[in-house]
Amino acid sequence: MDKKRVLIVTQEMEPYTALSEISTIARKLPQYVQEKGMEIRVLMPRFGTINERRHRLHEVVRLSGMNIIVDDDDYPLIIKVASLPGARMQVYFLDNEDFFKRKSVFDDDQGKPFEDNQDRMVFFCKGVIETVKKFGWAPDIVHCHGWMTSLIPLYLKTAYKTEPIFKNSKVVYSLYSTEMESQFTEDLMTKASINNLEPEDLKAYFNDGKVTLHQGAAKYIDGLIVGSETLSDDDSKIVESVEVPKLEHQAPEAYLASYLEYFQSLLEEEEVES
Repeated sequence: MDKKRVLIVTQEMEPYTALSEISTIARKLPQYVQEKGMEIRVLMPRFGTINERRHRLHEVVRLSGMNIIVDDDDYPLIIKVASLPGARMQVYFLDNEDFFKRKSVFDDDQGKPFEDNQDRMVFFCKGVIETVKKFGWAPDIVHCHGWMTSLIPLYLKTAYKTEPIFKNSKVVYSLYSTEMESQFTEDLMTKASINNLEPEDLKAYFNDGKVTLHQGAAKYIDGLIVGSETLSDDDSKIVESVEVPKLEHQAPEAYLASYLEYFQSLLEEEEVES
């Protein structure tokens, strides 16, 4: 039997970014799932805080060279790769000088979120999909971690739904209590648009004129995992309202086995359907 393929898309990951709920799970989960017999690919942004020499990143020329459009501007996409220490696994990094050269992740020296965080998110989400197409590697599960990945479910279920490589992909979104969208504006409607997407398709990402990334992602997924132990009231309502298979927050000692079991149940469901 062919190995099942899991694509992990994350905004953070140890040892490349600071310790956080997301970075810990994104580090442990792919290795665990791979050791249990699945094929894994991991994609994340190449933030300027990541030391390329220490982590031995190098450019993958055959994957680089695409341009990603954000708000009618073209931005070159550079793909880099590194081997994860202590695991037989590679991590792919999406890089662009305009978006990721700066020496901090989401906030400036004063702790103020970067004004172009929404542009960086759009670039990253579009770039991930184009990179996976270039891999020619069809994932059975696409698992998104963090607000920065929140447009991927939308793109996969609308603009790319006829793309053969994603045709059978189950999209899973881990909802964490991190949020960034208070800085975001209605410009997201036009910036996030892609191919033949209509503003109507992005309506789920807005509530009373405010951007709601988790709510938007939740409309386009096949599975939801609660990544944080405590959620805001708004996020709890999103979790309650979603009608897809859910995995509630798991204790640190239990989540790896629980996530694997959850993936397997989604894949079995797909086999029953087909």
